[in-house]
Amino acid sequence: MRGAVAVSANLDDIHVVQGADKLTLYQFNTGQAKHYFCSVCGIYTFHSRRSVPSQYGVNVACIAGLSPFDFDEVPVLEGRSHPKDRSDGGPMTAGRLSYRANTGDER
Repeated sequence: MRGAVAVSANLDDIHVVQGADKLTLYQFNTGQAKHYFCSVCGIYTFHSRRSVPSQYGVNVACIAGLSPFDFDEVPVLEGRSHPKDRSDGGPMTAGRLSYRANTGDER
């Protein structure tokens, strides 16, 4: 359960410019997707996608100038079944997370 907001990027568009020696690879189940984590702090950084092999899913918290709070609403996939394992071929959205900035009135 990684709990990250991930965006898509083509494989050729991602270049690790610092810290590649600190990345740890994790693969599970089919072994097709490659999930990378920082071996120092443990944060999920990016993964090659089993569902779209030409893309990475990238944790927005690892992109300079972006934050998970930059998105008003984020679809959340149910995570139990992979889109390639579903008969309809698509992801199953469990719900949506939304972010509303604190106006200062809440305590």
